[in-house]
Amino acid sequence: MPSKRTTAARGVVALVAYRPKRGKAAALRRLTQRHLVVLRGEGLVGDGPSLAMTAADGTVLEAFEWKSAAAIAAAHSNPQVQKLWVEYAKVCAYVPLSQVKETGDLFALFTPLSLRQSAGP
Repeated sequence: MPSKRTTAARGVVALVAYRPKRGKAAALRRLTQRHLVVLRGEGLVGDGPSLAMTAADGTVLEAFEWKSAAAIAAAHSNPQVQKLWVEYAKVCAYVPLSQVKETGDLFALFTPLSLRQSAGP
């Protein structure tokens, strides 16, 4: 766990893996494109860079920076974030990074996933 000094001066980087439920890969990709838009709108993450990528088995990985440990705690009682997390539960399972095959490789290679929201449904 990061020291209090580190998290007070800087944000907290999260790396999370979402394994899509059967037939829900496209919905998961669309939801991941909205994820940081919602978190930024709620003031929980900054404007720093984020990355999303897909593993060979379709698992989506996302790396982003929370503003602080307090922002992470605030997300757990934020209605907009809670709504988003309910949507995630419908389309994926959160999995430990150790269950993503590529993370066992010295150089884990993934397919980039654009976080730009596309027009249309």
